Amino acid sequence: MSPESDMWQLILPLSIDVIMSIGAYFFTLNLIPKLKDLFVKANLYGIDMNKRNSQKIPEALGVVTGCIFLVTMFLFIPVPFTDYILKNENFPHNEFVEFLAALLSICCMLLLGFADDVLDLRWRHKLLLPTIATLPLLMVYYVNFNSTLIIVPKPLRIWLGYSVDLWIFYYVYMGMLAVFCTNAINILAGINGLEVGQSLIIAVSIVIFNIIELSGDLWKAHRFSLYFILPYIATSLALLKYNWYPSKVFVGDTFCYLSGMTFAVVGIIGHFSKTTLLFFIPQIINFLYSIPQLFHFIPCPRHRLPKYNKDTDKLETSVTVFRYSDLNPSGKFLMWVFRTIKIVQWQKSNEDTVTCNNLTLINFLLINIGPTRESALTLILILLQVLCSCLAFVVRYPLASVFYDI
Repeated sequence: MSPESDMWQLILPLSIDVIMSIGAYFFTLNLIPKLKDLFVKANLYGIDMNKRNSQKIPEALGVVTGCIFLVTMFLFIPVPFTDYILKNENFPHNEFVEFLAALLSICCMLLLGFADDVLDLRWRHKLLLPTIATLPLLMVYYVNFNSTLIIVPKPLRIWLGYSVDLWIFYYVYMGMLAVFCTNAINILAGINGLEVGQSLIIAVSIVIFNIIELSGDLWKAHRFSLYFILPYIATSLALLKYNWYPSKVFVGDTFCYLSGMTFAVVGIIGHFSKTTLLFFIPQIINFLYSIPQLFHFIPCPRHRLPKYNKDTDKLETSVTVFRYSDLNPSGKFLMWVFRTIKIVQWQKSNEDTVTCNNLTLINFLLINIGPTRESALTLILILLQVLCSCLAFVVRYPLASVFYDI
């Protein structure tokens, strides 16, 4: 195929994708206000615990943006393949199957996320469901590629050689990537605009990375990623307008699951799953910091939101109280490590009763910067996400040459 034909197959579908994404943005922007009351009538609402009033806020509005995103992608399906049909060339069945499998995984995750918002599933289900939803994608990867080789960093090649075949463990890694992406956004949440804001920064980072890599050999994979990310950004931007402080709607677990699966899908099919993880640095830090509570080494309350002070209209560090003697050896060791490196607020009111901050990145920031208004705290966390994305690009390009032959 000629370079001119390749360029045409790149520019035309992306141009149509951009136009459809703009349309999806305005459609979402107009649809959300019209559906808000329907969610409240269906008892899908919550109370903003960080506000003085107790107004009912529509919950799970992520399902609206998710549906518009999927409809946009369904309408877009013929666009990348029209040129092959018109010119009667060999139809790229493998690319077509990848496209459909990606949509199937995202669609499954949207359904499961909405089920979580309605049924309030337990954490073990939240870990299992993304794994199941990613199976169609992994099957397509196995049929079309089945490449499980990884390049070994230069310092380790003396012992491991140039490459290592991870075999089935590579598929386990990709399945775990989907689980992490969906839940990592979900546990770094709780203040207006944070879920959508951090997801948009990750999505924009992926777009920038895709554009940089379009000149490489895997340009088709990065083009595939852009097909999905651009409509996602458009619908999420519209949702952010209503979810920003003071929030008029809540996005629910549905949006977190949709976002995580979309990022996992483009990372797996686009062959940049490790780079995708680089854009999750704040989420990785939050997960590592939360381990003692997530795995119940210390008590984990249902909500780990920061504490709202009605008198100052600011957010403060929230705490959990427990008996030190009730901790198992692993919990005592982890908390000793956290206290030693001074990343936890720890107070003993008597010989056995302990007051400890809830282990989230949000509370950690509040420990260090003090009580903060919710809108300012969201901006700080989003700025942190931007800085971490910049760090990710430094790791991916200048530093990568130290460890790999690029």
